[in-house]
Amino acid sequence: MGRSFIFIAFLIVFWYLSNIGVLLLNKYLLSNYGFSYPIFLTMCHMTACASFSYVSIVLMKIVPLQTIKSWHQFTKIAALGVVFCGSVVGGNVSLKYLAVSFNQAVGATTPFFTALFAYLMTFKREAWVTYAALVPVVAGVIIASG
Repeated sequence: MGRSFIFIAFLIVFWYLSNIGVLLLNKYLLSNYGFSYPIFLTMCHMTACASFSYVSIVLMKIVPLQTIKSWHQFTKIAALGVVFCGSVVGGNVSLKYLAVSFNQAVGATTPFFTALFAYLMTFKREAWVTYAALVPVVAGVIIASG
């Protein structure tokens, strides 16, 4: 096991634990603490992500800096950013009204709907085992939510 393996393992564990921490902190702020500004909370998340990304790219040089090559590429990146931001806002708003476990259970269905919409938008089919692997996930969410 080399240093790169240990570094990658550390990053995965850090990402996983920070994900749980952010989720629980958001739930606490929005439900228990009485903080009623999920969009402001999302703005704080996006600002922190942009800042840490900048430090990681420019100062730590974890990945190379990439420039946007065209207006067309910029519009695609901007559209993705808007959709992602909307997703985070929706997730933060839902935490005010839903239990964390249910929020995560609903999120577990994302691969199923991603595969479905990818097919509807591109008409490209995945292997049948891909779709079959998603059935237990969705069934588990249905059982857990019932």
